[in-house]
Amino acid sequence: MFEKEYDVIVVGGGHAGAEATAAAANMGSSTLLVTMNLQTIGQMSCNPAMGGIAKGQIVREIDALGGYSGIVTDKSAIQFKMLNKSKGPAMWSPRAQNDRMRFAEEWRMALENTPNADFYQEMVNGLLIEGDKVVGVRTSLGLEIRAKSVVLTNGTFLNGLIHIGEKQLGGGRAGEKAATGITEQLVGLGFDSGRMKTGTPPRVDGRSLDYSQMIVQPGDEVPEKFSYLNTPILKTQRDCHMTHTSKLVHDLLREGFERSPMFNGRIKSIGPRYCPSIEDKINRFADKDSHQIFVEPEGWNTVEVYVNGFSTSLPEDVQYKALKSVRGFEKVKFFRPGYAIEYDYFPPTQLKHTLETKLVKNLYFAGQINGTTGYEEAASQGLMAGINAHLKINEKEPFILKRDEAYIGVLVDDLITKGTEEPYRMFTSRAEYRTLLRQDNADLRLTPKGYEIGLAKEERLKRMEEKMSKSENFVNFFKKTSFTTEEINPILESLDSALVKQSDKLFKVFSRPKVTMDHMLQLDTVSEFVKENELDSEVLEQAEIQVKYSGYIAKEKTNADKLQRLENVRIPDNFDYSKLKSLSYEAREKLESIQPVTISQASRISGVSPADISVLLVYLGR
Repeated sequence: MFEKEYDVIVVGGGHAGAEATAAAANMGSSTLLVTMNLQTIGQMSCNPAMGGIAKGQIVREIDALGGYSGIVTDKSAIQFKMLNKSKGPAMWSPRAQNDRMRFAEEWRMALENTPNADFYQEMVNGLLIEGDKVVGVRTSLGLEIRAKSVVLTNGTFLNGLIHIGEKQLGGGRAGEKAATGITEQLVGLGFDSGRMKTGTPPRVDGRSLDYSQMIVQPGDEVPEKFSYLNTPILKTQRDCHMTHTSKLVHDLLREGFERSPMFNGRIKSIGPRYCPSIEDKINRFADKDSHQIFVEPEGWNTVEVYVNGFSTSLPEDVQYKALKSVRGFEKVKFFRPGYAIEYDYFPPTQLKHTLETKLVKNLYFAGQINGTTGYEEAASQGLMAGINAHLKINEKEPFILKRDEAYIGVLVDDLITKGTEEPYRMFTSRAEYRTLLRQDNADLRLTPKGYEIGLAKEERLKRMEEKMSKSENFVNFFKKTSFTTEEINPILESLDSALVKQSDKLFKVFSRPKVTMDHMLQLDTVSEFVKENELDSEVLEQAEIQVKYSGYIAKEKTNADKLQRLENVRIPDNFDYSKLKSLSYEAREKLESIQPVTISQASRISGVSPADISVLLVYLGR
């Protein structure tokens, strides 16, 4: 059946697998995506949304590099919001509600229209290993498919176990069976594995809800989008709604706690701390009488609704009884109950920065197999694994993003340097350089890199260069353009801002806290410049940020450059830390296990102190 050897085989068709397939194929590798069900490629297993705090930045970074997640999101969006707009631009985070069925359909069509991408539906239950290198996969029917590299993106399917109250069902997702064989083989090869948990809320019939009892949550009046390409902007949007639990709801849920797998010991693994189940919220925040529930439509033409904030593994009768007591849900009809799922993962300290495993050459892990949670985190890992699988087999330099270059760089570095014992979720607070890593400049940061490795197409590069050129010209215009007090003082007076007594440059006035681009556009010289140069909203936003935050940006760049010096101090491969007697025992143990590539990476390992870094620097002659 498979006579040729593929360059790359991707196992699993979720967000990580889809991006890995697209990246490797678009860079020129013959790529085979093997998944248990071709109808669920790009499936949104949990909430029908992309983006959010820090996650939106990741989607824009994927798009800037030439990935598909942003394009697919824009084509299937039903609502768009820019979160944290009241805060500084480093915190602005795009988020879209999506049509679940259209999202998966758009992913399927995007991949089918990607040259070099083939597909096969079956379970992979083993790897073909020769020496210390992977050479293919084995399926449940006994087929052996050979490849130069393999990317595992198994999601929640490795020995997946679904919990609903006291019932346990083998499965990787509701209605789909678990994947077996791979964990056992990898453990036999010397890999460490663990178990993690995630959960999902009930899905209900929107026709049975009373929206008049809820608070409307509309999208932005002027919606934006994710992709830097010419994808559609929403002309109409679907509203979401918000309601709240109550003391009565909490009491009804508590009645089922003794039957909860979370509290009776059936679930032994750790779930995502920042996305807790409703029973966990009630238990941890016992002083709170209510919690928010977001009522999210699953698409344009379906009545199915996602009950965000009510993730649970309680018995279905308890879920139903409690949800009926939520305002607006009095006559609720269930489509399916919520559930928790336990699955195998592999601590990511066993990986290199390329996401290649240290134990087996040309084998890559991406997504929840690495202990992460979230579509965006998974998709970014899939992209990086697909890129690096292609580069490795073509004997090219690896593609690694640094912490000051991308949230994706922060994510990968956190995983392989610090590891994780709970599902890892990205936050803006994890990035030291978040003023540099904004959602608005992901293309300026990353599109040249994507183009250089052969993933981002020329159209992207030209768009990015035009945006950069126009933004820089506009900033320079503010730096060299003077104004009269007659023009500017009425604006400043209306803002209760100190008036200008003499002519100065517009840059200085624009830098004031209360002065915005809208105020600047009231000046004839500014509005004429915008019209003459055909500046769009992206350029205006970019220029405004560059003017108002220039000091912060420059300071962060300086700090990043200082740290870069340690990034350039490389540690030899297979370095023998045992000969450095001055290292603490914990540092020696952690360094031996993780084998950091640079001094900078070593400094971020938990348990490695500044004194230990000094010992390393002295030994390395620095």
